[in-house]
Amino acid sequence: MTISDSFHIYDTTLRDGAQQEGLNLSVHDKLTIARHLDELGVGFIEGGWPGANPKDTEFFKLAQTELKLKNATFVAFGATRRPNVKAADDVLLRALQDSGAPVVTLVAKSHDRHVDLALKTHLDENLAMIRDSIQFLRAGGQRVFLDAEHFFDGYRSNSAYALEVVRVAAEAGADVIALCDTNGGMLPDELSDVVHEVLAKSSARLGIHCHNDTGCAIANSLAAVAAGATHVQGTLNGYGERTGNADLVSIIANLQLKKKQQVLPAGTLEEAFRISHAVAEVTNVSPSARQPYVGVSAFAHKAGLHASAIKVDPALYQHEDPESVGNDMRMLVSEMAGRASIELKSQELGFDLSKEKEVVTRVVERVKSMEAKGYTFEAADASFELLLREELDGKRPTFFKLESWETTVDQDAHKSVSSRAIVKLQSKGQNIESQGVGNGPVNAIDNALRNGLEKLYPELKNLELTDYKVRILEGRLGTGAITRVLVETSDGNGEWSTIGVHENVIAASAMALEDALTYGLLRQGKSPE
Repeated sequence: MTISDSFHIYDTTLRDGAQQEGLNLSVHDKLTIARHLDELGVGFIEGGWPGANPKDTEFFKLAQTELKLKNATFVAFGATRRPNVKAADDVLLRALQDSGAPVVTLVAKSHDRHVDLALKTHLDENLAMIRDSIQFLRAGGQRVFLDAEHFFDGYRSNSAYALEVVRVAAEAGADVIALCDTNGGMLPDELSDVVHEVLAKSSARLGIHCHNDTGCAIANSLAAVAAGATHVQGTLNGYGERTGNADLVSIIANLQLKKKQQVLPAGTLEEAFRISHAVAEVTNVSPSARQPYVGVSAFAHKAGLHASAIKVDPALYQHEDPESVGNDMRMLVSEMAGRASIELKSQELGFDLSKEKEVVTRVVERVKSMEAKGYTFEAADASFELLLREELDGKRPTFFKLESWETTVDQDAHKSVSSRAIVKLQSKGQNIESQGVGNGPVNAIDNALRNGLEKLYPELKNLELTDYKVRILEGRLGTGAITRVLVETSDGNGEWSTIGVHENVIAASAMALEDALTYGLLRQGKSPE
């Protein structure tokens, strides 16, 4: 099933998004991301610039055999012919023709100053470059879109010339002329006025391509659609140069959920959360927790007042149902927590406290007391669940007791650093002393714990420490401050976070590790002692 051609969702993550600082995509990465984008249901996937660099050339070659798209049309990106060169003789235009892509997007100058200073040619020659390039590709059977680069700045400088670029491109056979806010400096009301004016003076089909330098890329894109644009370009998660491009996830969700305009195939928007985070894994760019719709905090609630209302009706403090984009509502347990927060969070973890008023009271008081000492449970669900189980059962779930630990860190004459740890444990009636080495004292303690316990609990082999964060809570005290440690652990089927707080960073780490292993064994189905 392909989406209607009446409205285009056009993704440029693989080309414009890849220009983000620190983002480097291999050919395999690009193939993987393209498949995810196709699952989301975007109409067009811009793959890059074949012929301009070896990686994109290889990608387009592999895409012809390895990329089977169900929803999207594959697009090659390139520039108009060079000044004073025939289109048929332009090597890069030939590469676009040979790319195998059914659609080509050409970038062209629409700002008179750029024609003079960047292209170093005449305004009439630039128009001829646009006309010749489009006609050449069209004659070869490819569909052509035109990106009118720096259009809005060009329109301010010389509106007649900017409009002439649109007219010439449309007459030459370009299906869409995307007006580009290349420098990202426009505001929604100004941009909307320009789109209205261009539509009034031209019969061309218009698209929009926005950058986020004013923080308005999404708003500008939506303003252009409201003004009559029927083609929207953007990137997944807002990747892109400088402050990024317009985030397609937010644009799509706003159009479908707010404007009731179906722009994706039915049922694919519900995959947005999964796909957004899957692509973030490939790009190795940490997803923003506060990203609209698909951030992990997008439907997270902390204040007790909010929780009380949500308990009655989630819509009282949520603008949309999280499931509409595949996300979930989350309750954050903090010093702001009231009874409703604790009840809803416990329900989220699988515990019904609706008839446990005394337990709820104790948990609320304990959470507030512990947070006053530096704990935070909003980022440590596993530690909160252990606390909750302790209040429900009257004792903490225990598989072992960490009686003592000792660490040493040595640097030899060759500047080589080694860390060792000795831990003393009690488990299943046995006294255990175990050693471990690691790339630091925390890693050494983690290894020592596992070395001592794996014979009794072989399930610990499945656990892996995946993240470790340290925060100093009282900056004025410097190295003598209270330290908070958050540890993230995985068993291959899920991840969980635990917390430790102490004046000593190693002690705080040991506390968090103890919780991590305890919770991991509970997840493995083991019964506490």
